[in-house]
Amino acid sequence: MNVLILGSGAREHTMAWKLSQSPQNPTLFVAPGNAGTASLATNLPLSVTDFGGIAQAVHQNNIELVLVGPEDPLVLGISDYFAADPQLANVPVIGPNKTAAQLEGSKQYAKEFLIRHGIPTAAYAAFTADTLAEGQAFLTTLKAPYVLKADGLAAGKGVLILSDLAEAQSALAEMLVDQKFGAASQTVVIEEFLSGIELSCFVLTDGHSYKVLPTAKDYKRIGEGDTGLNTGGMGAISPVPFADEAFMDKVHQRVVIPTVEGLKKDGITYVGFIFIGLIKVGDDPMVIEYNVRMGDPETEVVLPRIKTDLLTLLHATGQGTLHEVALEIDTRTATTVMAVAGGYPEAYQKGHPITGIDQVKEALVFQAGTAQKGDQVCTNGGRVLAVTAFGADYRQALAESYRGLSHISFQDMYFRKDLGFDL
Repeated sequence: MNVLILGSGAREHTMAWKLSQSPQNPTLFVAPGNAGTASLATNLPLSVTDFGGIAQAVHQNNIELVLVGPEDPLVLGISDYFAADPQLANVPVIGPNKTAAQLEGSKQYAKEFLIRHGIPTAAYAAFTADTLAEGQAFLTTLKAPYVLKADGLAAGKGVLILSDLAEAQSALAEMLVDQKFGAASQTVVIEEFLSGIELSCFVLTDGHSYKVLPTAKDYKRIGEGDTGLNTGGMGAISPVPFADEAFMDKVHQRVVIPTVEGLKKDGITYVGFIFIGLIKVGDDPMVIEYNVRMGDPETEVVLPRIKTDLLTLLHATGQGTLHEVALEIDTRTATTVMAVAGGYPEAYQKGHPITGIDQVKEALVFQAGTAQKGDQVCTNGGRVLAVTAFGADYRQALAESYRGLSHISFQDMYFRKDLGFDL
């Protein structure tokens, strides 16, 4: 089978790595890919939002399945684009249609969905530039800290948590009037702050049946102790130690089932991954957000733990026969630690040579912001690579991830040394 993966990060490298292990021996293409995917697949120099170019590549390479990594093409409607073209309609796209993708594309849409289907979530209200005064007044009715979320896609950086009321009111004006996050903050959702510990739950669905994949916990802040600016993710751990059987039963009954059934009630056939961002408040799960694809760096710990052939799972998802496939999970813990460029998530340099990847023997190296320059792999982004390892528990797995990282070097390389500190 010929498979096209859309994306260029460590998530997509992990997907290619997992699919390359399939006994079905698929031929893989990645658009645009990176230096890591180039060793497993044919990289195609295409933007993930160049639907015309992607369609052409599907025809030229006899692609039989498309796996979408990032959110942008989903929110822009790539699944609808394929469905509307008679020559593409028979090629399954693993990723929801444009309507369903609003679960990630619009925070307000997601909150309305959660409330409508009785799924536990924080109280909220949404505001625009025209209702700025009402929004600032609404903030006075809440207790600190104050949570402000850009409604649209902001590359994981559109959420502010502020402890000072005046600062929150000022930030609201910056988002709505000054468009701090561009078009993403034309509408801002203000939520009550929930105190607890976060985790992510992942579901794969064919629109009818579903499989609950391993849980994961990621670390978003650049600084140790969860300080500093938000990033795309500095590492992840799976499974989440505090998500015991009793808690996961609550997640299943109160969140997963109502989400899947809610989509059906709304007349939405959802095909692909559902990422459910949760917070454990006391002993109860509440939903913080939905994403409509696998997370990054969570993919780097979730997919390695899936023992079932990924191609079989994805093919069944595309065919509507997911209920026929048994999901088998590795009971070991997997951890990944992200190495980033100095200065990230603010200004950083590209083009620095990376050494030592080939020296890592006991762990997996998934490349993100990398590019091949002649014989040399060089940095080409803020998040450069992720080192994933297994262990009997998260401490043991982390020790292996850090041991793997000790072999790797590039100028101004930085990674967090405290992952799992809150577990």
